[in-house]
Amino acid sequence: MYRGGRLYGTGRPDRLTPHEVRTWAFDPRRRGVDADQVREFQARLADELAGLHEDVRLLTQENDRLKRALRDWQVMHARECVPPDDARPNRGHW
Repeated sequence: MYRGGRLYGTGRPDRLTPHEVRTWAFDPRRRGVDADQVREFQARLADELAGLHEDVRLLTQENDRLKRALRDWQVMHARECVPPDDARPNRGHW
């Protein structure tokens, strides 16, 4: 589904992956922050990103399933909806 942080087949911008968050290196500063706190925050953020990516994957699958079910229902419904013999011919899309 993902390659280099980008969904296959989409023009969407690159997304951060959990791995990128976990392994991101910050430039050292004279008055920096606690490195352990940064790593702990990165781990929490990466775990949340992983969960969100999984949610998107599952919702995409569910969306595809619902689209297929709707398409199947439309095909079945179109086959069963035969106009009566005495009705005028249908000139519309349906």
